[in-house]
Amino acid sequence: MTSSPSTETLASGAVAKDPRRWLALAVIASSQLMVILDASIVNIALPSAQRDLGISDADRQWVVTAYTLAFGGLLLLGGRIADYAGRKRTLLIGLGGFAFASALGGFAGNAEMLFAARALQGAFAALLAPAALALITVTFTEPRERAKAFSVVGGVLTEYASWRWCLGVNVPIAILVILAAIPIVKESKAQGSTKYDIPGAVLSTLGLVSLVYGFTEAAKPDVGWGAPSTIAFLVAAGVLLVGFVLWEQRTSNPLLPLRIALDRNRGGSYLVFLLVGAGLFAMFLFLTFYLQVVLQYSPLRASAALLPFSAGIIVGAGLMSQLMPKLGPKPLMVTGLAMATIGMLWLTQIDVGTSYATHVLPSQVVMSLGMAAVFVPASSTALVGIDPHDAGVGSALLNTTQQIGGSLGTALLNTLYAGAVTSYLAAHAGLAPKVAQVDALIHGYRVAFFWGAVFIAVALLVAIVLINAKKDDIPATPQTAAAAA
Repeated sequence: MTSSPSTETLASGAVAKDPRRWLALAVIASSQLMVILDASIVNIALPSAQRDLGISDADRQWVVTAYTLAFGGLLLLGGRIADYAGRKRTLLIGLGGFAFASALGGFAGNAEMLFAARALQGAFAALLAPAALALITVTFTEPRERAKAFSVVGGVLTEYASWRWCLGVNVPIAILVILAAIPIVKESKAQGSTKYDIPGAVLSTLGLVSLVYGFTEAAKPDVGWGAPSTIAFLVAAGVLLVGFVLWEQRTSNPLLPLRIALDRNRGGSYLVFLLVGAGLFAMFLFLTFYLQVVLQYSPLRASAALLPFSAGIIVGAGLMSQLMPKLGPKPLMVTGLAMATIGMLWLTQIDVGTSYATHVLPSQVVMSLGMAAVFVPASSTALVGIDPHDAGVGSALLNTTQQIGGSLGTALLNTLYAGAVTSYLAAHAGLAPKVAQVDALIHGYRVAFFWGAVFIAVALLVAIVLINAKKDDIPATPQTAAAAA
């Protein structure tokens, strides 16, 4: 076994612990918090940004999906870069680029500049996130400690709705994290082949972008699902994504080694992340618009109204990390997904006079506790048996499925929302225009929440059918990855 810069091999064959590993975890968790917050950070500001920059309803989802598409589409390549170029080096480059893109977005004067800045943020996040998770793998060499470390970061990974800061706040945070990471975090690299799969990255990213473009075209009132442009984008997406899979089967250095995703527990966990991401990312988008447009909450009040979800995640993650060794991953995941489905369906009952205390608050609490019960065990089962050489790409795939799910879910549910609003207005032409408009918006939100619940319900079925890891299977994961140190 070769030693990495983050560990030392003792005469007995044991691997010495990094004395500053918990400080390193604090740095890594901070970087992950920035990445995940920015996947949804603009939701609170989006209603006012849409007005100020003149963004249409069909195009507003690009503020979210430009970030998540670049993030999810490039994460696998980012994982390989982290493995081969050095995880600490990649972390620092990602932090610096992320800060620059955040500043660019903060000064955006038009929609195009904002979309571009968000995409650039996503690209640097694709370097940052897998480097951070892979560093945990090689920094924490003792099974119990690594389980605790992943529980900490698992809570960060599921932090969908925390304090909604402006984009510019990332700049000083990133600088502080960089300054802390230089002396504390130690470098590590994967051994063996270090070739990059550029064709795979191009095929997968273009395929996903084309798919979202197809959904966006379908959302436009004068275009729709049957338009040639919509069909062309969707067909192109299918061709590109099929081409990606075929290429990955043939290339000697695949971006996504299919063996990683084809394992029953890992593949099931990745699919759960994909479907849950599709439901939750869009849920926060529409819930934000409901609070600000229908209930007339200020951005600050809307932000505060979403904080119970964060509190539930934090409390739930700590509880689930204690329960998982006793119950195993599957019971927690199944229970959590059932709770999240119920919480999402609860939101389909909203109306103009809905009380926050009877609908929005309890649905958030149920969903947040449910999501904590999903992400803590899924973060472990998704990395079961990963080969040490694939530590970065395995961690990246975990994030990739979540971000791609968020991208596709936001685009698709925004399309279904727009269609529902248009249909409602056409069917209720006799109502007063102002009343009809508000009622149509609420109808659109209900439709989006219903389909978000469908996504999570499908994830529940996936967990029931595919996940079969027992509680005794989970402790073996850190030991296997520790061999990479």
